[in-house]
Amino acid sequence: MEVKRAEKYGFCAGVRVADQKVKAFAGRGGRDGRILGQVVHNERVVEEMEALGVLTIDDLDEAAGGTVIFSAHGVPPSFHRRARDRGLKILDTTCPFVYDVHEEADRAADEGVHLVFIGEPDHREVIGYTRDRDPASYHVLSTVAEARGVDWSVYPRVKVLYQTTLNAEEYEDVVRYLESRAAVSRADTICYATKENQDAARALARDPEVDLILVVGGRQSANTRHLWEICGEVKPSYLVQGPGDLSDDWFAGARLVGITAGASTPDYVIDEVEQAVTAMQAGG
Repeated sequence: MEVKRAEKYGFCAGVRVADQKVKAFAGRGGRDGRILGQVVHNERVVEEMEALGVLTIDDLDEAAGGTVIFSAHGVPPSFHRRARDRGLKILDTTCPFVYDVHEEADRAADEGVHLVFIGEPDHREVIGYTRDRDPASYHVLSTVAEARGVDWSVYPRVKVLYQTTLNAEEYEDVVRYLESRAAVSRADTICYATKENQDAARALARDPEVDLILVVGGRQSANTRHLWEICGEVKPSYLVQGPGDLSDDWFAGARLVGITAGASTPDYVIDEVEQAVTAMQAGG
């Protein structure tokens, strides 16, 4: 049995920079830092940060002092004001692509355009885009059924923005429905690294020599789940957080195992999974 990795996989630039910023902060003796939510959606990265003394909190009110770290997913703009009002220092690791969405949404809203965010309403990235906005100024959609429940005739213009970690092709039917009901413009807000990972995962799954796919990443990671969905449409596919999730039953009769990984998955975790697959085979 052999292992074949996707052409593109793993850490994107935004996640890598966020990871490096927090580690640099800890390296300078920063023990008073608190990360608001996981800095990236990967359990191993969270464990690393905790080992460095930088803990994760779920609410800004839990930061009693020192530095609050805003994750790569971004936060509502009001959180910056709240942090400063509380006397907190801010370490901002928000991905530049996420800031691009904030800025494009603001420009459209200032022009009176109704906003449609394609994504998951409870995802931290989407919450960052929407929490400070008038609920009447936007919708968050992920299905055609949701879109059909809205009277689009009341909105002269609509701007569609995607959660950056999505597989945009899966939501094409939603956007096409909107285009049939309103004057719609689309923003190109899918992270280029996410798209490259998705295209490479699709190619790996379509390789006739690959028997199954392992998708390595955190279970809370949206982009990892989307990779799993893409691969699962073509080949038996399994989402694993690390080598401990592997099951011997998956590999019965397999000769070539494909591996890809989400944008928040550290390189060393991918290496561990590949090594575990090789060891399983070597052990018979």
